[in-house]
Amino acid sequence: VEDISTGSDSDYSSAQWISWFLSSKGNEYFCEVDEDFILDRFNLTGLNNEVANYSQALDLITDNLDDDIQDSLRGSLDVQARLLYGLIHARWIVTARGLAKMIEKYKRADFGRCPRVLCNSQALLPVGLTDIPYEKSVKLYCGRCEDLYSPKSSRHGSIDGAYFGTTFPHLLFLVYPNLIPPKTGPADFGPGVGGDASRLRRTRVREEPEPTEGGGEQVSTAGVALKSERYRPKIYGFQVHEVAKLQRWQEAVRDRQIARLETLEEAKKM
Repeated sequence: VEDISTGSDSDYSSAQWISWFLSSKGNEYFCEVDEDFILDRFNLTGLNNEVANYSQALDLITDNLDDDIQDSLRGSLDVQARLLYGLIHARWIVTARGLAKMIEKYKRADFGRCPRVLCNSQALLPVGLTDIPYEKSVKLYCGRCEDLYSPKSSRHGSIDGAYFGTTFPHLLFLVYPNLIPPKTGPADFGPGVGGDASRLRRTRVREEPEPTEGGGEQVSTAGVALKSERYRPKIYGFQVHEVAKLQRWQEAVRDRQIARLETLEEAKKM
């Protein structure tokens, strides 16, 4: 999955690569990574195995690429530079300075607002479902209802989720607990515009089709409940403690309810 941008060649030639990339349509979710972070090779450990033409892509990002090479490899190299910047961006936004920049965007609701009515237009945060590129597109996490949504724009919806990673929003709330939104009351950063939020699509995963009226094969309610997925917030692969505790309780309640449903369905068959 790759992000889509529409910067022209003239725009590209008259600006530094990072400035050009950030100003391109569809890249509004990204923040600017500090140059000293990019130039510190320790921060880029392992990325040479992820990106083809790694050295040239890094030179392009830092505006050190030879013009002759840039002209001959412009198309393919630009794709690799976007991938490299995205992976660097995922590492940058979990640093102290990176979190601070993303908080500014969060307070402006640059990532949109939750479409759920009872969340009162709560500001959203970008998150990936995997840290591996080219697998899942970016999703938006609501700290109030703790659910995921798809971006309203197809440009944003095509951004690779690995460019934000699975850790970012949960680490932000861990480091800045004062930003954790309340479960009731108005949103932290002011009301949103209903027209924007209403067009966000809530992400639901269904492994079985919804039963239709008027016949068809009977679907087990308990079976559908067992196969439903829910989002599990994680920091560096480990489930967040308080969320894990709450989810264990919720799943215990669900399991008891499923057992009751199975008992009722067995009784109807007899």
